[in-house]
Amino acid sequence: MSEKRMYHNPVQRGFFPDPSVIRVGDDYYMVNSSFQYFPAIPISRSRDMVHWHIVGHAITNPDWLDLSDIRDSHGIWAPDISCVDGKYYIFATLRLNADGRRDNNGMRRQLVMTADRPEGPYGKPVCLEVDNIDPSHFVDDDGSRYMVIARAAQTVPLTADSLGVAGPMRTAWDGTGERCSEGPHIMKKDGYYYAIVAEGGTGYGHGINVARSSALYGEYENSPYNPVMRQTDPAAPIQRAGHGKLVQDQNGKWWCYYLCGRPNQGNYTTIGRESALDPVQWTPEGWFTVNEGRGPSLEQEAPDLPECVFERNLHDDFDRPELNPEWEFVRNPDRGSYSLTERPGWFRIWTRDGQLHELRAKNTLLRREQELCYTAQTKVEFYPDRDGEQAGLTCYYSTATYVRCAVCWEDGRKLQLVINRNHGEELKAELPLKECPVYLRVVVDRLTRSFFYSYDGVSWETLGVLENCIYLCDEGVPDDPKRHTGTLVGIYANNGGCGSRKPADFDFFQYDDSL
Repeated sequence: MSEKRMYHNPVQRGFFPDPSVIRVGDDYYMVNSSFQYFPAIPISRSRDMVHWHIVGHAITNPDWLDLSDIRDSHGIWAPDISCVDGKYYIFATLRLNADGRRDNNGMRRQLVMTADRPEGPYGKPVCLEVDNIDPSHFVDDDGSRYMVIARAAQTVPLTADSLGVAGPMRTAWDGTGERCSEGPHIMKKDGYYYAIVAEGGTGYGHGINVARSSALYGEYENSPYNPVMRQTDPAAPIQRAGHGKLVQDQNGKWWCYYLCGRPNQGNYTTIGRESALDPVQWTPEGWFTVNEGRGPSLEQEAPDLPECVFERNLHDDFDRPELNPEWEFVRNPDRGSYSLTERPGWFRIWTRDGQLHELRAKNTLLRREQELCYTAQTKVEFYPDRDGEQAGLTCYYSTATYVRCAVCWEDGRKLQLVINRNHGEELKAELPLKECPVYLRVVVDRLTRSFFYSYDGVSWETLGVLENCIYLCDEGVPDDPKRHTGTLVGIYANNGGCGSRKPADFDFFQYDDSL
């Protein structure tokens, strides 16, 4: 007998919250929230339900989505992917700023994108002026189409193409009474409508509750197994488990994808909310449980599918005409201020106005931290000569919290290590630099971040060691309730407000979490 193949949660690691998954033949496609980052809504593919890689994004044209003034952790929330009659749909919430409402004075509206293939390309988003969050797509047996949306499970009738509202919102199920009902889905199986919602808030105490009815608007009965998913052990390595969706594999077995978080030396979710997978069990009475009601698993028997492991893009030489799909800009990039072709084999960023602590900062290029320990490094060639000009490496959470290791000019060419704990920069280390390219490296060991520099990429010197970096996490600023993204790492350049336009060239970027 062959040995059982096992996997470890989470299966999509790093900043991949609010998963929605569909099966297309022998392939699986996942979409996740992207908030203020661009391109928006990463689309990942898997063959075995466990190993995933990004194959594209739902919104890649910056003219179709203006995130330029969107606050941290606003923007694109909780997308859902579905397929109806061979056409693929992605629904998502566009969360605008609470105090700077645009267009029709709506803080929240829903976007719908369609494509002929699950990976896209998707067309220009259609906007539905419907308030609330976390839309999903449900089509009944008679072909009637609905958008299911929080609070709990509200339904909005849609037109035959799912691109317009066809009637008023109605409540299907109003939830169990727990707080923060969100992430709703409705599925139909064996004559029952199952309403699946996330409740308890997206932090610790998050969970999934279920109810069913024989009619879409009939009386719903709460599952006797509620919550079907919740972490109840405060010492467990996986927390914040909720916001789930069911999918059936080729063998007829059911599974649940859901979001979770891995605490880092306490209740500090430094790498954000991730996507996990656990098996679903159906009872003879027609109810389901997830992982037999034991909460999220750390190790689990893998689906009975051929293993398919994708090569990870860990080293980018910037020698392709476009960026690898792992990269994200903070908000819409400033087109014309970055280039992969101006200096072949290098990624060039021209300095411009807007520092890391400002919403208007452009062309900060980041990738997700995917483990609690990793090393990242780059080589930068940058020769500033005006106060404020800076370019280098950053561990970035938001405009309020980040670390930057930057080549800059302050009465000479210098290397600085600067932190922002909560809307204020602090200089932690500084030294003069030679007039030559410099290598920059960060070594992350859970809550400790050590920064190094080198002139040859072989011999390294310590710039500074930052202990207890709890500000780089979802819980890092207690008075800020909207911190949903986790920390990313990457490169940036700006002029510090001096108005200059100077090139900063990056030869490569390497990320390694196999240590």
